[in-house]
Formats: sequence, structure tokens, C-alpha cells
Amino acid sequence: MPKEYRTIQEVAGPLMLVKSVENVKYDELGEIELANGETRRCKVLEINGNDALVQLFEASTGINLSNSKVRFLGRSMELGVSEDMLGRVFDGLGRTIDDGPEILPEERRDINGLPMNPAAREYPSEFIQTGVSAIDGLNTLVRGQKLPIFSASGLPHANLAAQIARQAKVVGTDDPFAVVFAAMGITFEEANFFIQSFRETGAIDRTVLFINLANDPAVERISTPRMALTAAEFLAFEKDMHVLVILTDITNYADALREVSAARKEVPGRRGYPGYMYTDLAQMYERAGRQRGKKGSITMIPILSMPEDDITHPIPDLTGYITEGQIILGRELYRKGITPPINVLPSLSRLKDKGIGKGKTREDHAATMNQLFAAYSRGKDAKELMVILGEAALSDIDLLYAKFADEFEAKYISQGFNTDRTIQETLDIGWDLLRLLPRSELKRISDAMLDKYYDKK
Repeated sequence: MPKEYRTIQEVAGPLMLVKSVENVKYDELGEIELANGETRRCKVLEINGNDALVQLFEASTGINLSNSKVRFLGRSMELGVSEDMLGRVFDGLGRTIDDGPEILPEERRDINGLPMNPAAREYPSEFIQTGVSAIDGLNTLVRGQKLPIFSASGLPHANLAAQIARQAKVVGTDDPFAVVFAAMGITFEEANFFIQSFRETGAIDRTVLFINLANDPAVERISTPRMALTAAEFLAFEKDMHVLVILTDITNYADALREVSAARKEVPGRRGYPGYMYTDLAQMYERAGRQRGKKGSITMIPILSMPEDDITHPIPDLTGYITEGQIILGRELYRKGITPPINVLPSLSRLKDKGIGKGKTREDHAATMNQLFAAYSRGKDAKELMVILGEAALSDIDLLYAKFADEFEAKYISQGFNTDRTIQETLDIGWDLLRLLPRSELKRISDAMLDKYYDKK
């Protein structure tokens, strides 16, 4: 039976100081029992000699210092995991919130997980089809990869996240595929949008949702992605599933980290974020991947809204260092009505060449991808020249490229949030667009491939 302490010294906001404690460790869970028998949960933030500073998960109102008792449970936060979690909705502390029965766990796991041995990692190499052309065709997602989406406030990253969660699949295999979706610091309206979107399409049957609302405590927001990743590790490495983890919004997570750090009176780093934010994000992101000898895998798409559209802000900056590329959403494209507004030129998937080509997607994938990038880039330059010098100053070929850029945005990038394209459809649309240009301009594609695909009307 855990020892009870009646030595609460003070309560300040979400923090509480307990004196004269014994054998209490950092990150340990505790329970506060009020005089009326109500219990509230807390977590140890700091140990100073025999004093423990704890953070409350619930409100501190109604805690009477002299009548309340504290018990420390001797363990950090755990999640009861089971295959029955699929199709269910949980809060940031792993409690069911969908009116269904409680989960009977197969085992309980520490949510901080264990780092994956680098020598046991398998290199990502299998294509994941999201049904979104701008990702599948140009910035391909590979099984076991970490590929973040950099968005900004007001852009439809929630719609894109829901679309990828509904449509994603590993092509050419019958292995079970699951989605673990963690939403941090979102509004009730957004939470409702995600749940309804998954229910309407039936995608909820293969999805585990963890939802932390904006009015939930900051310390719960920090545990939400760890809960999700613990569930993902169980499904991937114990149940042999391919798991796609979507985390949104990492900016809300980092702000919660800053709030807890400020409460602990730590020395702030860049823009007030704690100096260990890189380590904290890396511990989270690096839980994705594939393991030797295990069938399952964890692929991760963290989504973050860049404060003030600033890609040099600490959150996107550090995320870019840890992950393998980024998908960037563009405000200019969104204003033009292009959805999803993926800005393909600065976007990058560092592992795309590992998941494409013959036997994975199609033999012409790499060549057409390079040619589309080059033609779109030249078309954008031609359009800028047109703005400065006027249309008359452009050569006929520059006008063709400018037209290509407009068609590319309208037909390739823009597809709405309900269209699910196969990789073959995406590649065929690419060829339709390349036929707008003379064959002599397609210098990045071999003659044999041009004979096979370009001349095929």
C-alpha cells in the first residue's frame, strides 16, 4: 500500500509542493485524495531533497491543504494496450471517451517507451500510397519514414490529415494496416470533425484516436503523443501491423512543453522554449521505424502550424533536423483555391527514391518526377517574368511553360480532400501534363521511356 502524506505545503495554479517525502522519483504518478473522498491525479515534476513539486492533471480548486492526502504510486504513466483499441476514441491520458466499454488490456506499457536499437533498424524501402498526387508522385512516403507536414494558421492541414488517415495503404500486400491519430490542443469542433470524418468513411474501424482538447491541462498534452506511440508500438511490433501515426498539432505540444518548463522555473532557450526541446521531440519522432525480424512498422506524419508562417521558428526548425524531409503547405496556393495547397518545390521527401520504381510503383516514376519538378520550376519563373515584363516579352516556349505551371497546379496538385488517386492515376496525369510540352524539352526522360509513354495517346 503506498504511503500517504498529509504534508501539502502550498498550491499555486497547477503546481503543488509536498514536503518530507521518501523514495519518490521524477515523473512518478501520484493521487491526491480530498476530504470528500474525491481523487485527482498528479505527476512529479521535480525532486529537491525531501520536497516534491507535482503538477496536477485536473484543477486545483477545492484542495484543502490540511485535509488532503497524497499517495505516490511508484510508477510513471502507463497505457493498457490491446487490439481492441482499434475503432475507439481516448483522451490524452488513455481513458475511453466514446461511450464504449472499458478496454481489457493485454499488457500495460510505460508510455515513454524504450529507444529502438539503431543496429536493429531496417531501412525504409516500401511505398505507402496516400492517394494524394503531390505526395505520392513527387514527395513519396515510405514505410518506416518520418515525414512532417509544415502548415500555418488558417490552412487546411486538418482536412489533409483526415484525408491521409482515411486513404493511406501499403500497395501490393494484404498485411493489416492501422492508423493511430493523436490530436493535441485542438478545439471541440476540430475533434468532432475528425471523429465524424472517420466514422462516415468507415476508416474508424482501423483507427485508434487520442484526442486532447485545448481546455485540457498542459501536462496531459505532453502525454498524448506518447500514449499514441505506445499504442502504435504494440500494434506494429506485437500484432505485425503497418501503422501510420499522425500527430497534430506539434506546435500545441511544444507550447505545453514551454508552459511546464516555465512552471518549473527552468532557464528558457530560443523564444522561451526549453533548451531540451530538440531532445524531447527526437525521443518522440525516433519511435517511428522498422525493426529487423518484425513484420510491422511505424510510419509517422507529424503536423505543425508554423507560428507567423516562419519556417525558421524553433519548432519547424528542430523538426526538420530530426525527420526525413517535409511537406509544405502554401498560403498562395490556398488563395487560388487549390486543395490540398501543397507547395511542391520546397517540399522534400529524403527517402522517396527508396520507395519508387519498377516493382514498387512504376518504372517511369523517378524520371517523370524529375521532369515535372523541372518543368514546374521553369513555368513559375516564366510567370514571374510575365508579371514584370509583360506577356509580350516571353518566348513561345516560355509561354508554354507558364501554361504548364497553371495546368499542373489545377490538375495535378489540386484534387480536393475526397479524391483518392492510385499511383498509376497520378503517373498518368503527369504524362498528360508533360504532353503539353514538345518532346525535345523532356531532357530528363530516356528515349525508350518517351517512346513507351509520351507517344501513347
